[in-house]
Amino acid sequence: MGVTIRTAGRSDVERLDQALAALARDLGDAYHVSPGALERAGWGEVPAFRAQLAEEEGALAGLVLYSPGFSTVRGGSGLYVSDLWVAGTQRSGGLGRRLLAAAYGDAAQAWGACFLRLQVYDRTPAARRFYDRLGFVPAKGHTDLFLDEAGCAALEGER
Repeated sequence: MGVTIRTAGRSDVERLDQALAALARDLGDAYHVSPGALERAGWGEVPAFRAQLAEEEGALAGLVLYSPGFSTVRGGSGLYVSDLWVAGTQRSGGLGRRLLAAAYGDAAQAWGACFLRLQVYDRTPAARRFYDRLGFVPAKGHTDLFLDEAGCAALEGER
């Protein structure tokens, strides 16, 4: 039968949660998302993400979770891939590439995406080699900055 890829729907929240938790375990990251939070973010009034699920005979094989972004420098919409996970048994078979292609195709149709952006951990050289083989290049001339929950609360108090 092979691996199939499809756009995740609201009924897939538990599967998304399982795949994202597996990714966090694989990376040694904390995992703070609940199925309820995923459902609200993905299928609320203004969806914050879309996802593609890969399955083989009903078993989870992979996931890509992505959000829209807009760049005046690039002249249009793009997608930001926040999470890409491929089950250990599926690695090195092209599934990661297929998941990224499915995400890009969906984003191009949904909001006219013309570029793809993501981040890769410095501590995951195999992932970096994968992205390098696909033609990704490091961003130059800027630094990613984050404002944590406390910082956002303080900023909100400035309104």
